[in-house]
Amino acid sequence: MSAIASRNPVPRVTLRSFVLPFALLLLAAACATAPKPPPPPPRDIIVLLPDDQGKTGAIVVSSAGVERRLDQPGQTVTVESGSPPGLPTVMSGQEVQAIAGSALAALPKPPAQFILYFYHDSIDLTTESKVQLRKVFVTIRDRAPVDISVVGHTDTMGKKVYNYALSLQRAMTVAAILREHGVDPSILHITSHGKDNPLVPTGDQVSEPRNRRVEITVR
Repeated sequence: MSAIASRNPVPRVTLRSFVLPFALLLLAAACATAPKPPPPPPRDIIVLLPDDQGKTGAIVVSSAGVERRLDQPGQTVTVESGSPPGLPTVMSGQEVQAIAGSALAALPKPPAQFILYFYHDSIDLTTESKVQLRKVFVTIRDRAPVDISVVGHTDTMGKKVYNYALSLQRAMTVAAILREHGVDPSILHITSHGKDNPLVPTGDQVSEPRNRRVEITVR
């Protein structure tokens, strides 16, 4: 038995040959199971911008029981989820464009509005309003609108029924002019308000030139 054992010696295995693979396995396991760092909390940037008329209102941003009032053009606050809003700062126009330029460019243009005036008890446009029509034509040509509203009005002189009919005639007169200049009739929406909804509030039976009008809204 001893002779057989001497011909087939038990192979020697050093500890080092186990240590290195085992260490690599531990490293791989650690890399596979190590938790990823948590993502940063959501963050919102609120910027107050003027409207298409250049006017700026005001908003209040509230989070975690803290309120910040924004009332200046370009004023901004940053809010992280669950945290109070930061102190307001003011962004330059370049900063606003860098952050939201593409989104602002994608916004539809605001409606364009025009007011045409008429002579007393008439469907004839004033001389000044005939000139204003040129701007209406240019706007329609440049915008290719999908909707144009034409709303007739009168002052408070006369009876309500008569004024409703007169303001409707005024609106139809303007709509006919627009059609003559190539506007698709299907996008024209003609309505009449008569002596209701005056531009300049007055009592009844008051002759007010600014209320004898047609309002055009191009969208």
